[in-house]
Amino acid sequence: MFLDTIIIVLGFVGLIWGADKFVFGASALARNLGVSPLMIGLTIVAFGTSAPEIFSSAVSALEDKPELAIGNALGSNLFNVGVALGVAAVISPLRPPASLISKELPALLLVTLATGALLFDLYLGVFDAIVLIGITAYFGYRLFRKRVKTGAISELDEEEISDVNNLQAIAYLILGLVLLILSAEALVQAASAIAETLGVSTAIIGLTVVALGTSLPELAASVTCVLRNHHDLAIGNIVGSNILNLLVVLPFPGLFSAGAVESQLLYRDYSFVLGLTVLLALFCYIGIKRNKMISRVNGLAFLLIYAAWFTVMFVQVQQGGSA
Repeated sequence: MFLDTIIIVLGFVGLIWGADKFVFGASALARNLGVSPLMIGLTIVAFGTSAPEIFSSAVSALEDKPELAIGNALGSNLFNVGVALGVAAVISPLRPPASLISKELPALLLVTLATGALLFDLYLGVFDAIVLIGITAYFGYRLFRKRVKTGAISELDEEEISDVNNLQAIAYLILGLVLLILSAEALVQAASAIAETLGVSTAIIGLTVVALGTSLPELAASVTCVLRNHHDLAIGNIVGSNILNLLVVLPFPGLFSAGAVESQLLYRDYSFVLGLTVLLALFCYIGIKRNKMISRVNGLAFLLIYAAWFTVMFVQVQQGGSA
């Protein structure tokens, strides 16, 4: 257990340093290409920080553990909004970009509702996976067909990244991404080993330890974005990651280990995911329409809702309920 604890500490260090390099590279690339930070956040950063979820879910599905993959996807979405965005907003109020209410947030709401509809029969199979892959292909087509470009990127630190060319920016992106993935994977393995040593059930590991570990890149990247005053990247990272978690992560158990879905994953965990997603959309809509920020109070609300979900889940598991 001592060695696992050391690995966890080193994993945190790797995540923090990797997130800094990853966000720096994404910011420099956005500036050089004239692409909006929001678009970079929704694509490169979101996909990069979702890589641990995708990797771990694929492994879980191939090992015939679909409940770990599904729990990872839902738990990660809960953590992304409830903790990553909540902590970011508490550190510094966030200004949501105007395009969110017309494009990205409706997409996230649509994907979340579609996922709920597919899980409603408590079965995740090949048909469900094909539907999710189809939606992914559609959004991918729309995203690259309408490449959003802007001549000025006000949120980027021009002096800090002015001398970084595209090759260097990509190198920073790759370095940061490798550190994020390796650090997150090390944290998951070490934390899972400690949890199993302490006798914690695999259901809790899937919903908490694995979800937490694979979502730490989102937390680290979001906090780094806030500290660098890149609000578009911070919000775009969370929204894009949550879309990818549902569209890209969930097809793995559907394709490789189709089967019944635990009822609590739908009635408890998915319900909280939907609630947090709707609340995020509401806060962003009010912020954009009234020219306000996602405030520290809003961030605390996210954190409290996550804490409520965790408490309900933990109490039910302790009472012998399905997790």
